[in-house]
Amino acid sequence: MSLRVFSRRTRAVAATLGVTALVLAGCGEQSSESTSSNASGESYSIGISQLVQHPALDAATAGFKQAFEDAGVNVNWTEQNANGEQATALTIAQQFAGQKLDAVLAVATPAAQAMVQNVTDVPVFFTAVTDPVEAQLVNSMEEPGGNVTGTSDMTPIKDQFDLIAELVPDAKKVGIVYSSGEINSQIQVDNAKEEAAGRGWEIADQTVTSVNEIPQAVEALKDVDVFYVPTDNMVVSGIASLVQAAEERGIPVIAAEAGTVEGGAAATIGIDYKQLGYQTGEMALKVLRDGEDPAKMPVETATEFSYVINEKAADKQGITFPQAILDQAEKV
Repeated sequence: MSLRVFSRRTRAVAATLGVTALVLAGCGEQSSESTSSNASGESYSIGISQLVQHPALDAATAGFKQAFEDAGVNVNWTEQNANGEQATALTIAQQFAGQKLDAVLAVATPAAQAMVQNVTDVPVFFTAVTDPVEAQLVNSMEEPGGNVTGTSDMTPIKDQFDLIAELVPDAKKVGIVYSSGEINSQIQVDNAKEEAAGRGWEIADQTVTSVNEIPQAVEALKDVDVFYVPTDNMVVSGIASLVQAAEERGIPVIAAEAGTVEGGAAATIGIDYKQLGYQTGEMALKVLRDGEDPAKMPVETATEFSYVINEKAADKQGITFPQAILDQAEKV
């Protein structure tokens, strides 16, 4: 598919927002082990628990590891993937708690919640978490407390709705499908409703408990003008089914992050998840190398957003991009 991207650097904001193999019988999670090596004498063992495999979370994990590579730090990585199952994320966290790790990274809210409940004696870093306070990961954005800190992927909802208004100018009713089990998704839906109300728009939403329910949820939202896809891990991992169901009805799909556009949404102005993971890695280095206290290290938010468009998908969904966007776009 043809993708174009152009980036806009925003103001950096500090928000007041490992090598033993794991064999977890019956859980079905994916795992991998790797060692990054370089000239540095430093060496750490770090465990990574990622909720599910999809482009955004994969990018966040890659960015975190890249920060250590760029800093010339040796790391023995233990990586586990919960395949979207909360119970598996909990099992991974319990296994990590029994290992001799120097730190852990949790990617996405459910993975972070499981890790915070179980790992208390080494630093826990999270990324791709929308609201870590509401998720009860930290005491506050400014002073997280305990052994936990990280980065939030709170989306720029106003900019994203501005994009909807530009690309689907007659839109008045926005459909959202999201997982009932993800608190980060509920927060985004609440923010979307608030933003929509200020524009005189309506939000129509449907929850799902599995990827298989997505087409039916799309069908239930009969009268919407456009679909907005938040950074919902379940829906993003099954984005192809949502896009197919929407395109069959000629309804545009606008996303909250670039991986969803790669998966078939028409456009976004969203977070660079690799950069967000890299930020998290830089925070971890400050704790591990410099002795900073995670309890007093403010949670950080994204510093860069990117416009991404999928021209093939847009054509199917009846969207024509303004020349101003096409002129600024760069191919990826």
